[in-house]
Amino acid sequence: MTYVLVHGGGFAGSCWDELRPHLDRPSTAVDLPGRGRHPADLASVTIGDFVAAVVGDIVSADLTDVTLVGHSLAGLTLPGVAEAAPARIRQLVFVSCAVPPHGTALADVLGEFSPTVAEVVQGIGDAVVDGEGALHPDLARAMFCSDMDEEQTLATLARMGPESLSVLAEPADLTGLDQPIPRTYVRLGRDASIAPAVQDRMIGNIPGCAVRDLDAGHMAMISRPEELAAVLASLGR
Repeated sequence: MTYVLVHGGGFAGSCWDELRPHLDRPSTAVDLPGRGRHPADLASVTIGDFVAAVVGDIVSADLTDVTLVGHSLAGLTLPGVAEAAPARIRQLVFVSCAVPPHGTALADVLGEFSPTVAEVVQGIGDAVVDGEGALHPDLARAMFCSDMDEEQTLATLARMGPESLSVLAEPADLTGLDQPIPRTYVRLGRDASIAPAVQDRMIGNIPGCAVRDLDAGHMAMISRPEELAAVLASLGR
């Protein structure tokens, strides 16, 4: 078994660096298009491009028996990978993922995600996202660093970069979840980005989904890497 790790919005594969040493099996961390090993124009990338990057990394390494772990925005990508390469996927793991209903754009439901985030956005005003798609640091702290000390917070903010805004406007395609692949949602109890009640709604959009709970904020792979690794190991058993 191999873990293939898919990062969320505003990050690259490096966001998994703290987690990977604690995993019980080999792992690879994908860089989605527009960062790291997959340079691209973020203004024009699509969810299909994200899917193609993940499938490409899996196929080029000839990986099978894959536990595909996605975080946050990767909830838009995992169903497409399940559709494109079902024979290579052992299970899907959604770590506090955004999974809007089939055919619904994530942008249409973002306002429901977190009262904390909504309050910070109101205070920042028009400077929430800059011209390149990067979050204001105050918003990033509120969304991603709710359970971190200052050292972890600074390390998290230093890894952040811009994200494709057009992907947020694409309708979610959940067709791949019709594949008979086991799936689990890791619900993060201290998440200030996708509040636990909202995570419950996301779970409702994933048919046949098991749930595991972890007392952590949104970036659990940085703030609680050993605990998240233990949850993933338990799924392998």
